[in-house]
Amino acid sequence: MREAVLRLRGYQNGAARRNPAAGGAYTLAMSGDSSFQRAALIVNTRSRTGERVFFRALDRLQDAGVPIGATYALRDPARLPETVAEVLGDSRNYDLLVLGGGDGTVSSVVDSLAHHKATLGLLPLGTANDFARTLGIPSDVDGACNVIARGKVVDVDLGLAGDNYYVNVATVGLGVGVTQSLSPMLKRRAGALAYPMAAIRAFLKHEPFSATLTFPEGEYEPANLGRLLQVAVGNGRFYGGGNVVAPDSGIDDKTLDVYAIEMGRHRDLFGVARYFKSGDFIRNESVKQFHAGRVRLETDPEMHVNIDGEVVAMTPQDFSVAHNALRVLVPQDSTSASYEGTSSEPGS
Repeated sequence: MREAVLRLRGYQNGAARRNPAAGGAYTLAMSGDSSFQRAALIVNTRSRTGERVFFRALDRLQDAGVPIGATYALRDPARLPETVAEVLGDSRNYDLLVLGGGDGTVSSVVDSLAHHKATLGLLPLGTANDFARTLGIPSDVDGACNVIARGKVVDVDLGLAGDNYYVNVATVGLGVGVTQSLSPMLKRRAGALAYPMAAIRAFLKHEPFSATLTFPEGEYEPANLGRLLQVAVGNGRFYGGGNVVAPDSGIDDKTLDVYAIEMGRHRDLFGVARYFKSGDFIRNESVKQFHAGRVRLETDPEMHVNIDGEVVAMTPQDFSVAHNALRVLVPQDSTSASYEGTSSEPGS
């Protein structure tokens, strides 16, 4: 599929169809009512399933009455941030942004969405889809489109690493190595197995490091930790393809979930890894856990910081919570978050 920008104008009977008089634009059928006035559909067609589902999602959304005003099928992920910024700054006031892609897609545009009045509708098309998993959004296209058409709006917290917003987790150590081992080819070929395969590769190359955690709001005394495998600062509940940050973690609790894993003995590490999926690994004696609104992380040596699968920062780094910073559609029966209507910072 070549990169395409399809602007939908006018409403006629039937599905979206080409209108030669409009220069190759598409007309769109509408049905049902919507609380949104104008929506844009942006799909990363380089994501694992993006190219196959772009038109299927468009068909399902228009059949459900979602007021799509423009669509963007992007084969170059680097264009995602500028495209989202263009849509959100459009004078036609798009109030619903339907975004198709994986966690990397969401992370690449979340700076533009933070504290904005527009609501995010998510089509999970990636390998891990941890943000969608946290919110209970179905991974199949039809189910996700139904949430966009019939779901409810909630506002969720975002993590901040310096001035970089993130939805899931920021890591130092093993998580960076995993990201560097996760090639696009591996994700396409291995699917859900890509993450454990990359984790094994990263573990075999890992060099232990030391870290100091300080808590500006005074929840804990400073923690000096040595011979570490990983430090993670979580905002959402899931990361790394379904691993749980902590059993009681959430994305609407105004709190960061922080853990540090010491190297220890190999058999202890295998015990930790065994319980990543449930989050019960934090009960292992080699894992230190903290809950805080803010935390400063310093490491020796200085290290890269992986934010939602992208290496974009270095230590030392300050982390905090942006409460209720993102509006998003979730299933009607989702208990992941509630709506408080407080996303009203500059840009809204």
